[in-house]
Amino acid sequence: MSEVVMKGLKKVYDNKVTAVHDVNLEIKDKEFIVLVGPSGCGKSTTLRMVAGLEEISDGELYIDGKLVNDVAPKDRDIAMVFQNYALYPHKTVYDNLAFALKLRKESKEVIDKKVREVAEILDITQYLSRKPKALSGGQRQRVAIGRAMVRDPKVFLMDEPLSNLDAKLRNQMRAEIIKLRSRINTTFMYVTHDQTEAMTLGDRIVIMKDGYVNQIGTPQEVFNKPVNLFVAGFIGMPVMNFFDNCKLLLEDGKYYAEIRGVKFLLSEFQQKALAQNNTQPCEIVAGIRPQHVTVGEGDLSAKIEVSEMMGSEYNIHARCGTDEVVMLIPTVDLTTDVSMGATVNFTTRPHLIQLFDRESGKNLIWYDEESAANDAPVCKRYDF
Repeated sequence: MSEVVMKGLKKVYDNKVTAVHDVNLEIKDKEFIVLVGPSGCGKSTTLRMVAGLEEISDGELYIDGKLVNDVAPKDRDIAMVFQNYALYPHKTVYDNLAFALKLRKESKEVIDKKVREVAEILDITQYLSRKPKALSGGQRQRVAIGRAMVRDPKVFLMDEPLSNLDAKLRNQMRAEIIKLRSRINTTFMYVTHDQTEAMTLGDRIVIMKDGYVNQIGTPQEVFNKPVNLFVAGFIGMPVMNFFDNCKLLLEDGKYYAEIRGVKFLLSEFQQKALAQNNTQPCEIVAGIRPQHVTVGEGDLSAKIEVSEMMGSEYNIHARCGTDEVVMLIPTVDLTTDVSMGATVNFTTRPHLIQLFDRESGKNLIWYDEESAANDAPVCKRYDF
């Protein structure tokens, strides 16, 4: 079993700056978990505390059921892949892969077998005699991953391993990591600022901001059920549309969302969730994802400022009053004029509207007050 458990993990630097606040997280055996957030949110610091490269200021860290707060990094049975590859430039690929095994004083036969097995998995056998400077960025990253793999660690730690690669190579390496994960079947902690990487790689995603965990959930949960405005705006590409100066209304026992003077009767599960929380009428920010906008019908209108033909869909930037609206519209059977300067009517299905409290930024449907602590909310589920 290779579980990682963090209980109230905290990092305070000597200048009294708190980089990580009260992280509580249980990573299951063989789970691939991704820490994601903007620069400076504390995700790499959290990873480095797990690795033993940063001292834990407060809280407890368990790996495989053992408290490891004071255990040296080399004795934690973890392997880390760094952003800058961290290869020995004067050693061949073979020697880079074999280095950790030589330190363990493994036999030459064992070293050769493990190195060649890993090289085969990563498709770098043909580069074993080369030095890092003779390799491309993607090949170097494979060697860095291979050097961690030969140790057969309980936990794999990856700190933005693809950020130095160009877009095409990053996509290729992302697919390689997905395939690799299924072959070596161990526990992964992966740090990135790229939400696309997070959504495609993670079994669960940990979204951080300013040292706090804002939400933990599967990619589908954090996309469909963001707990606050930050998560809603961070996850999803293009980002969610936000309509300011909207209202949550309660009329004749029914809740409505009023957006730009247009009322939407909310769905049954939204009605039940709001009633269960005894939500009172208030000013809100309404959120609608670009993929959930329908043009050519409805009572909302917007003037198109930019219209990009992407092949299978139009990427439209429009203006609805003071709000900018991005729409992703499939080109199949499109009969509405979506050229630049045109005015279009648009709408969405009510159950796809996200409702955020204007003051706190909390999602009025999905924020779980009982489970939230220290501004670190989790995803709430309703089984309606």
